[in-house]
Amino acid sequence: MRHRSHSIEFKRQVVQEYLGGETLHGLAKRHDVSRQLIRVWIEKYEAGDFDDDARAADLIQQYEARIAALERLVGKQALELEFLKGALKSAPRRKSGTTSVITGPEASPFPKDAS
Repeated sequence: MRHRSHSIEFKRQVVQEYLGGETLHGLAKRHDVSRQLIRVWIEKYEAGDFDDDARAADLIQQYEARIAALERLVGKQALELEFLKGALKSAPRRKSGTTSVITGPEASPFPKDAS
């Protein structure tokens, strides 16, 4: 016998068809599942377990969407970082003299260099 996984929506649909008057035999035959499995689904449905499972599935879907958005952001930032690294490498550099972010380039001791 093969093992399949059925979605919450499918299980809920089968149970609602049963509650709507379908027979276990007819449902089992039409959906190719055992009558015993449908009985288990009915018990879970009546106990409210499908609601908990559906909420958990919704939460997982929300988390997966958030993770995908964050992965896109990280990818974008990685591209920007690589671009900036490349721009920094290709930027012209001064041959001599020290510069400071605060004070700027050093002043030349010779008046002719100051123009």
